[in-house]
Amino acid sequence: MGFQLNNIIPWGRSFEDYLEMFALIPEDLERSILDCAGGPASFNVEMKRRGYRVISCDPVYQFSAPEINQRIQETYSTVVEQLRQNQNDYVWNDIKSPQQLGQLRMEAMQRFLEDFPMGKAEERYVTAELPKLPFNSQQFDLALNSHLLFSYSQHLSEDFHLKSVLELCRVAREVRIFPLLEISGNLSPFLTPVISHLQQQGWTVEIEPVAYEFQKGGNQMLRIFKPTIN
Repeated sequence: MGFQLNNIIPWGRSFEDYLEMFALIPEDLERSILDCAGGPASFNVEMKRRGYRVISCDPVYQFSAPEINQRIQETYSTVVEQLRQNQNDYVWNDIKSPQQLGQLRMEAMQRFLEDFPMGKAEERYVTAELPKLPFNSQQFDLALNSHLLFSYSQHLSEDFHLKSVLELCRVAREVRIFPLLEISGNLSPFLTPVISHLQQQGWTVEIEPVAYEFQKGGNQMLRIFKPTIN
C-alpha cells in the first residue's frame, strides 16, 4: 500500500528546538547536515535563512504543501488535547501550557510549509525513509534523527532500529538521535542492543545530556561516531 498521509500526525519543531535537542554548537552548523525524518520542522528553512544548507528527508515529502497542511489541520486539535490530558508527563518550564506549545509548533510548521515548494525544487527536501536512504556513503558530516528511532519502539522492531541506525552511520560521519525514551516515557528496550552492536563494529557510542527536556526524563541523546586516528 505504501506510505499513507492519513497514518501520520505532523508535528514540527523549530531551529531553537534542534539546537537544544542535539546540543548543536556554532561549529556544527557549518557542517554538512542530514535531518532524517525531518517532517514539517522549520530547521531546514531557518538554517537556510542563516546561510547554511541542510538536506531533510522524510516520506511525507512526497505530498504537496496543501496536502501536508490539510493533515496538520486535521490532527492539530487532537494533539493539543492529548497533551492536555497527559500534562503530568511533561515539563512545563519555558512553555507553560499545551495551547502555547501548540502555537509554537504551528508557527514552525507554517514556516516549513511556506518554504517547502522552493526547498523541494532546490533538493533540500528529499522523499526518503529509513532503513534505506538514497545518499552516498559518508555524504554528510552529521545526521540528526528526532522523535522516530527509540520513540516508536512499540511500533518499530528492534531489527528496524538496528538497520536504520547502521544506515545513518553509513551516510554520515556522526549520528545524533533524540530522545532515548518511548512515547510512553520508558527507556527504549532497543537502546542497549543497538549500542552493543555499534560498539562491536568499532563505533564510539555516547549517551549525552542535552538542554532540551519536554518529555519528563527525555533529556539525553545518543551520539555515534568513529574515533579519530592521528
